[in-house]
Amino acid sequence: MNKGTLLVLSGPSGVGKGTIVGEILKRRKAALSVSCTTRAPREGEVDGVSYFFLTRDKFEKMIEEDGFLEYSRHFDNLYGTPRKFVEDKLSEGDVILEIDVDGALNVKKAYPQAVLVMIAPPDRAALRARLEWRGTEDEQVIARRMERADYELSKSPLYDYVIVNDDLGKAVGQVIQILEKGDIIND
Repeated sequence: MNKGTLLVLSGPSGVGKGTIVGEILKRRKAALSVSCTTRAPREGEVDGVSYFFLTRDKFEKMIEEDGFLEYSRHFDNLYGTPRKFVEDKLSEGDVILEIDVDGALNVKKAYPQAVLVMIAPPDRAALRARLEWRGTEDEQVIARRMERADYELSKSPLYDYVIVNDDLGKAVGQVIQILEKGDIIND
């Protein structure tokens, strides 16, 4: 029997998902789900912490055995959320998944009790400004990220909650309230 909540956070690139997850993990006992991938580890990445690095054969065997809550292909690599890891962690408490909208909707199909939370920007201009401020991508990449953001935000009605990240402390507090009480309390 599960003791915890499976909380799935999604949102466009640059909206602050990683920062929100980091703040939640500082303030509350929860496990961050570790995804599986067939890509090679990058410098500094640790197996079982950054990802579970699998061979393609092992990944495909897990697909056949229904070993993923969701999986997808990005370029030539496979990525997935391992079912057993999540279920084991849920028996201990809350689990947070930070994945894209397509993965989140697949998780909801596989695990209907999952709580989906969309992290949204205050508006399109604020999101663009955040992406430009990072200074890590050229204009072409930013344009593609903005197109993807439009797609992801169009899926908001399929989520249990939408939290606008215009104030980090408030957004973190709202996510924690969802974990604690199952609802957002506005002050």
